[in-house]
Amino acid sequence: MLIALAGVAAGTINTVVGSGSLITFPTLLAFGVPPVTANISNNVGLVLGNLSGVVGYRRELVGQRNRILRLGSASLLGGVTGAFLLLWLPSSAFDTIVPALIALGVVLVLVGPRIQRSVAARAASRGGVPDHGVWWVWPAVALAGVYGGYFGAAQGVLLMAILGIGVIDGIQRHTATKNVLALVVNAVAALVFIAVADVDWTVAGLIALGSVVGGQAGAGVGRRLPPVLLRAVIATVGVVALVALLA
Repeated sequence: MLIALAGVAAGTINTVVGSGSLITFPTLLAFGVPPVTANISNNVGLVLGNLSGVVGYRRELVGQRNRILRLGSASLLGGVTGAFLLLWLPSSAFDTIVPALIALGVVLVLVGPRIQRSVAARAASRGGVPDHGVWWVWPAVALAGVYGGYFGAAQGVLLMAILGIGVIDGIQRHTATKNVLALVVNAVAALVFIAVADVDWTVAGLIALGSVVGGQAGAGVGRRLPPVLLRAVIATVGVVALVALLA
């Protein structure tokens, strides 16, 4: 029951911001699930919650087909790469870079509007910003996908920073895009894990059940938040993720 409730909370947070794994992953460890099995089962369980969040934000996805297809390919490549890195590399490999990435993401979310104006002005002088964003958005989304496939906590913070600066659009539409990209990463990583790793299906099922409910709740909450408040929520979750990982 507690694992399912953790899934509800994670699904809600993932839809609005990301970092829901900071709730479910420690919960699984507290129940005695081995770390690698917990990480893998958590990823598999949260996929349906990601899908629920995408459905909840479907109105904001209207008109974003080309953007999703282009950036989704980056997430696909990154997610597969990150999943295999989790299986092949020692956990210490990302211990330094992960906190640094989250800290950078928080800073970029906070200063994003100012940087975006500068990026837009510079791009306008060169003919405008493409619908999928400036040139560095694709590789940045791919790198976020590598991180997401490897662990995933605060993947949404990084994606919101990338989209908020490099893609000219509103923050609610960026949230919808972020949900799709996170779904792609988690889904392809889950397929890799199911094929070659041990999944605790009881744990994954409980998290899936809870996160589906949470995904719908998160869509309702996130859509009501004004841009400034939503940005503050994203930054706060990012800071909590940073502190938790450093601790």
